[in-house]
Amino acid sequence: MNRRTFIQTVIAASAAPTVIPARVLGQDAPSKRINVGMIGCGRHGTSPNLDQFLKMADVSVIAVCDVDPWRMDNAQKKTNDHYKTNACKAYRDFRELLQDKDIDAVMVSTCDHWHIPHALAAVRAGKDVSVEKPIALSIREGRLLADEAKRLGRVTRNDSECRGVHQMALAAEAVLNGRIGKLTKVYVTVPAGDVTAPPVTTPDPVPDGFDYDMWLGPCPEAPYIQRRVHDPQKFNRPHWMRVLGHCEGMVTNWGTHVNDVAHMAMRMDESGPVWVKAKTWKQPPRENVWNVLTDFDIDYRYANGVELNYKVDPANHAYTRFEGEDGWVQASFSGQPKDTPNITASAPDVLKDLDKAPVRLPRTIDKRDFIDCVKSRARTMQDAEVGRRTCAMCQLGHISIQLGGREVVWDPAKEVSPDPDVNKLTDRPHWRGHWLDPTPRA
Repeated sequence: MNRRTFIQTVIAASAAPTVIPARVLGQDAPSKRINVGMIGCGRHGTSPNLDQFLKMADVSVIAVCDVDPWRMDNAQKKTNDHYKTNACKAYRDFRELLQDKDIDAVMVSTCDHWHIPHALAAVRAGKDVSVEKPIALSIREGRLLADEAKRLGRVTRNDSECRGVHQMALAAEAVLNGRIGKLTKVYVTVPAGDVTAPPVTTPDPVPDGFDYDMWLGPCPEAPYIQRRVHDPQKFNRPHWMRVLGHCEGMVTNWGTHVNDVAHMAMRMDESGPVWVKAKTWKQPPRENVWNVLTDFDIDYRYANGVELNYKVDPANHAYTRFEGEDGWVQASFSGQPKDTPNITASAPDVLKDLDKAPVRLPRTIDKRDFIDCVKSRARTMQDAEVGRRTCAMCQLGHISIQLGGREVVWDPAKEVSPDPDVNKLTDRPHWRGHWLDPTPRA
């Protein structure tokens, strides 16, 4: 039931004595629920994203959208089955969903190359928006979304759960409360999750009903190859996550999780490094169909003197480790060795009684944070500005690699480099059509 229907129903019923259930007047009343539309109904868009919204009493998922009819139909059925109605609308074109006046907020769970065009269109349509990570494929387009959302007063959320994970927040609290003394060094690792695959020279037949042209969207035209997109009628890891132009691979995929916690503890939420240099990396041939980085080791330096090392861990252990003048603390996001704690420190006092320390961080999960801020109009824990800063940090490392390991000098306030070759790589090189309109709109 949408807000308009709810009000009409209450007015019509007011002429007769009625006992209104408490839920109708409480926080989960239809008039107080946030109506959400889902753009992208693939593996992550369905689980966990759709699943989490369906469990929230103050949220109604009222529309789904996907260019793959099998995925769209699956999400629509799942939503209708949950609510025991046939009310969930289905759209093939995201622009039609954004014209739906009943929708308050949008969840963007599409391919990385669509994140900014979808989110930008959403805020311009008057919707609040949560965007899967990484928030952008380039530094410039991330800047565009953050500026436009701020100008229009829209609530944004970069959909990374890492800040809400207890041990990650706890490690950041130890740093922020001075438990390890002055911070000097940070180590961040991600799993070795990407592999390469040889070129594919013969196009595959486009699956029935699949709108491949819309799937490509802003990307240059290219023949349909299944290993560039995703397997039909399956929710396995999509192939596009290993294809440059659609994704940057683990350097931004998982990097925007763990480096976000590093920035939070370093108080760099709206800043970034001043110097970056890639030391080693493995880049498959560009002609390969799967051609994102399979390995990397990158050094960063910040204006306050803190150094950060970011690399792939061969044991698939994702963690953030903070070292200070008086000790260290390390929190695992995933893949820690068996039978070991997910947070460790140089001494027990580093973690002792942090629940009573002056600096405390929220443990709110990403979807809850987003919906609460849609209601309150407050900033989320990781809005577009914060999310794009972490993403930019990862992308600067990738830029160093693209320039053969060149030192990158960076001004995080102006977001420019004295090196013109660096500045050229801060924007996506090719846009097809008019999917990314840089002109602000009322």
